[in-house]
Amino acid sequence: MKRREFWLLVTPSVIVMFGFMLVPLYRTLRWSFQKVDYGSPGAEVGLTNYIGALTDPRLGRAVLFTVGLTVVVTAFCLVFGYILATLINQLGRMRPIVLGILLISYVLPHVVGAVAFSWLFDSNFGGIVNFLANQLTGGAFGEPLWFTDPWPNRVIVAANVVWFMLPFAMLMILAGLQGVSAETLEAAEIDGASSLQRHLHVIIPSIRGVLGFVLLIFTMDVIRIFDSLIPLSPQAVGLGNESIMLYIYNVAFREGAVNLGLGSAISVLTIVLILILLYPSIRGIVKEARA
Repeated sequence: MKRREFWLLVTPSVIVMFGFMLVPLYRTLRWSFQKVDYGSPGAEVGLTNYIGALTDPRLGRAVLFTVGLTVVVTAFCLVFGYILATLINQLGRMRPIVLGILLISYVLPHVVGAVAFSWLFDSNFGGIVNFLANQLTGGAFGEPLWFTDPWPNRVIVAANVVWFMLPFAMLMILAGLQGVSAETLEAAEIDGASSLQRHLHVIIPSIRGVLGFVLLIFTMDVIRIFDSLIPLSPQAVGLGNESIMLYIYNVAFREGAVNLGLGSAISVLTIVLILILLYPSIRGIVKEARA
């Protein structure tokens, strides 16, 4: 490809990226050092917003909840996504049908899926999970307070994130499995490697780049969880189940004294946190590409 053709194809994407990412990022960084009232220029306040954010215990709880949710969901989806992908990879004509069914939860809008998911735990809308739990336990423990008790609420939030993110992990890993050399697997089997050994020492190392990519995407997506918490955790602030993004929204737009400057400072701190969490994945992908 000639240089002129390259820039002709790349320039529109660069312009769009600049307009939709770099400009808002610059404005957010600038507002983080200001006290911003809607409709008027901001007043410089230095590091006041950052000091206010870092000394707010609510931010610490939001970070702890979000990072914990990210670790649990990512680990679960990597393991079970790999298992699902391995099973589906062995299917024949039924593979497209099974894939279509499993991908329904991933293509649904998050809010719609979260509302429907909440009905499984809400007796006012059938609450089939509550019904099954009562049938299994004979009603000895009563109905869990899914929406008003911190840990049951965390369980349904994590379950919902797994429900709509697991198909993505499965699909990416399945694509990686298609590239594993059949000759290498056959050689490992001839050498006496068991099924578990083939997975641990042949297949997983062969798709390490794909697993790193899935880890990267999951880290970014789960940290940015926001809309699904609205129907699943209506009392998130009081329960300590407020994600970082929900906290930013509440501070900057929703609560009585809206504070766009403080919300911008928290956004900048969130970007730093995401970069820290993504560093191992990015480093692994770069090493894999060089290798």
